[in-house]
Amino acid sequence: MELLTPRLRLRELREADFDALYAVLGDSDITRHSPYTFDESRVRNWIARNRRRYETLGFGLWAVTLRESGELIGDCGLTLQNIHGELLPEIGYHIRRDRQRQGYAAEAAGACRDWAFAHTPFRRLFSYLKQDNLPSAATAQAIGMRFWKDFPDAEGERSSVYAIRREDWASLRKPPQKPDPDQGGPL
Repeated sequence: MELLTPRLRLRELREADFDALYAVLGDSDITRHSPYTFDESRVRNWIARNRRRYETLGFGLWAVTLRESGELIGDCGLTLQNIHGELLPEIGYHIRRDRQRQGYAAEAAGACRDWAFAHTPFRRLFSYLKQDNLPSAATAQAIGMRFWKDFPDAEGERSSVYAIRREDWASLRKPPQKPDPDQGGPL
């Protein structure tokens, strides 16, 4: 599996990605909205779990690498998550701190959204996040997701859920219609 965007290449995670991924997931600033910061064991398990997902589901979180250099700057992809008692397809993402606020999360998440609607039967895709995680909310909105609901999560905080329907995605992909000069209207 490989997804290409103008600046990124998304590919399956490999054991050799450990050091670069640990620099992302081991950063307490990046994981401040997660239940924990990843230690070495959790990062190794993260890679192994996603490799199992590729085999069983055909998708998971993929390595986000810069196209020009191949440098791993994060992960992004599709997983099945328990969102307020429902198992739902969720687009998740983590981008290394020095590469944030450059549009990489939205670029990667948009590619994952397109892949999911093109290769799975899912009618809706979701992203869920802590209510105060405004950068992740902005990323969800940047790929066409809209606020769906919020709920009290397992940590006793509020989480927000954003979603996009397949038909809304399809309308995003249609080229704008040019006015027909033979139909009248403003000149």
